[in-house]
Amino acid sequence: MERRFVLFLVLSFGILLGYSWLMHQLHPPKPQDVAAKDADEKGKPDDKNKKPDNPKQEPKPAPDKKNPKLVEKPGKAEKAAPQVKAKPELKKPEPEQCVTLGSADPNDPCRMLVWLTNKGAALLRAELNSPLYCDIDDRRGYLGHIIMASCVPGKGCPVQVVGPGTPAAEAGLKPGDVIRAVGDTQIDGEASLATALEKTKPGNKIKIQILRDGKASALEATLRRRPLEVIKPEGDDPRSMLLTLQQFDDKRLADTEKEERDKWDADDKDRKKGTDQEEAELKDSRYLALICRELEGVKLRTANWKVVPTGKKDVAQFSYLLADKGLEIVKTFRLARVPDEPQPEGSLPGYHLEIEIEIRNVGSDSHKVALRLDGPNGLPTEGAWYSTRVTRCGGYGLREFVISMGGGTPGMIDAITIADGKKLPPPWPEDPDKSLSFIGVDAQYFSAVLMPDRGKSTSPWFAELMPIRVGKVDLKHPNLTNTSCRLIGVVRELKPNETISHKFKLFAGPKKPAILEPYGLSELVYFGYPIFRWFAVPLTHILHFFYSIAGNYGLAIIMLTILVRSCMFPLSLKQAAGAQKMQMIQPEMKKLQEKHKNDPQARAKAQQELFRKHNYNPLSGCLPIFIQLPVFMGLYRSLMVAIELRDAPLLPGSIRWCSNLAAPDMLYDWHRFMPDWFNQGGTLFALGPYFNLLPVLASVLMIVQMKMFTPPPTDEQAATTQKVMQYVMMFMGLAFYKVASGLCIYFIVQSLWGVVERRFLPKPNPGGAGSGNLGSNGDGETRADAKARARLAAAKQKK
Repeated sequence: MERRFVLFLVLSFGILLGYSWLMHQLHPPKPQDVAAKDADEKGKPDDKNKKPDNPKQEPKPAPDKKNPKLVEKPGKAEKAAPQVKAKPELKKPEPEQCVTLGSADPNDPCRMLVWLTNKGAALLRAELNSPLYCDIDDRRGYLGHIIMASCVPGKGCPVQVVGPGTPAAEAGLKPGDVIRAVGDTQIDGEASLATALEKTKPGNKIKIQILRDGKASALEATLRRRPLEVIKPEGDDPRSMLLTLQQFDDKRLADTEKEERDKWDADDKDRKKGTDQEEAELKDSRYLALICRELEGVKLRTANWKVVPTGKKDVAQFSYLLADKGLEIVKTFRLARVPDEPQPEGSLPGYHLEIEIEIRNVGSDSHKVALRLDGPNGLPTEGAWYSTRVTRCGGYGLREFVISMGGGTPGMIDAITIADGKKLPPPWPEDPDKSLSFIGVDAQYFSAVLMPDRGKSTSPWFAELMPIRVGKVDLKHPNLTNTSCRLIGVVRELKPNETISHKFKLFAGPKKPAILEPYGLSELVYFGYPIFRWFAVPLTHILHFFYSIAGNYGLAIIMLTILVRSCMFPLSLKQAAGAQKMQMIQPEMKKLQEKHKNDPQARAKAQQELFRKHNYNPLSGCLPIFIQLPVFMGLYRSLMVAIELRDAPLLPGSIRWCSNLAAPDMLYDWHRFMPDWFNQGGTLFALGPYFNLLPVLASVLMIVQMKMFTPPPTDEQAATTQKVMQYVMMFMGLAFYKVASGLCIYFIVQSLWGVVERRFLPKPNPGGAGSGNLGSNGDGETRADAKARARLAAAKQKK
């Protein structure tokens, strides 16, 4: 087999070399064509920050009639050449390039791997490198993002960029290599690479067949879990931190939807409306045209900017020259680093990018300029079919617009409201400039927010702040809307050689109090109303304490349940005794009901006298429930908010079942057999794509516990009531089908505790009120007490 493979390689190379030599002889390329071809096909990222050797490759400013000083005067030799032919070569478009900052290696001093693109000088993705924050929806093996050039059929895909610290980089894959196969799958693009990794799992080892310098070789990569991407490409315009001009001199973009909606309303008067889907597509197209538009002649969002070499690690800079307007825009990204010495997580702020935007007037005239900056987007939508967020706006979206003014309580707008676009507040607020603390997008466990870094600047920065959406809206699932924010700068007079400079910190990380506190973002952790916080915060600390002992949050929840039920044992004992006592007095209760069936007031008074006679409190059975309710609410909120419980497994190892205590246990994947509406999990009866075992067990145990503690019915009405309660318990099981598995564990343990506890309690005598331990002698004394007193008296007489 090996000989055949080697023979195949030799013959393939021989045919390719012969074909190349023949085509070279028949069609010899021109020198400039060869240079262009080499630059396009190689595209090595190692050279992306180097200046080209040929000065003609440097972008030259286009001629400007208003500012002739921007264009150098031609020499004598140049004057003789026709000017028309020289115009197309004045400015050559920049090739699209990707730049990486940081590393995917958790031991790196940077805490994330950031991907930038010179197309719009934008942020593509930011993936955290800590093993604590992995993707919980995608369980495939992770090789790492690889930027590849266009594939040549039969020759593989040339690699342009390999993410530092990824398994691909650790295996030795380098820019310039040509990937031919991964395992048994031939690679002809990113789609085929994803197909090759489809059935892999973290820890698997795969073979990568490559060509390096014309020689075939094989690399072995050990896959890892996919890291969590706080920011990632999504939607029709997926890039984050896009910038353009809001105003240049007298030309200004319409920055409110109302102006555009007035035009749309005028156009719609004579238009025949289509179906709901057609109207939704028209609405999306209009909105995208509104949100992505730029001034005439300005293409800062779509053009390829020049990558400026900085000579510094974890710093990337892009520039774009608007020659006809006499402006140069420079955008710089700096990734935060922490000391190489081990540091407690959160002790130093390391989850942010520093972004600096400069607008320089390189012309000879003054201009009125205002910028428009879009924020981050593409935050995680993990757990879309089961997730229940706790938000300040009370919405059900997965990614909400958040803004804080003056360091106060953040305000929020939910994704569904942003998707609808009809009830949005006016640009936020009346005076946004002097008090903006942060603005961005908030998800369940992660956030991406912009914080202005004014330094010593006292001049105003912003005129309007507003939420926006990116991409289209799914009518069936508007809660998945990709939200972002928009910052519109104030108009400033920019004189020649002056610069407008704005600096920001972009936090993109987990919502962990120790991490958020150095940034002043503690308010992003929200447990709900203060009463929920009073219970959830102490309970979370108790869980952390038990986790420090057991090393597993599943065991910590079990230990918490045992602690609560142990403290409540005296109350449970009284509850069981009260239930037994109620069973014994049922016949007397029935007699009272028959006696006073036409007089409710007399019946109630007689029942109260009967309760006092037997020393029975009808509310004693509810007291344990009321005491457990705060524990239930606190644990429920902790599982929804505390990021430590996210992705915390019940069982160690790589077992998929119950691998996330903040999500359902997901025992069996049945999405292939269920309709789409069922798998989406948007309603009560849409259970989602998995069969969950723990909520079923919890419901069964609660029903068993109810039957054990409920006395047998003494009449038909009581029997009907008990049957209704059984159906209510089943309905509650249906409603709790998609709750976190950690909460189900709490219910299961406390139900088992109640069943075991029942066996140690005294059982009622089946003889009813006429006999048994808890019968009454008519003076409020139980028969058990009377028998004990009689035995004590007999013993004294014998002595």
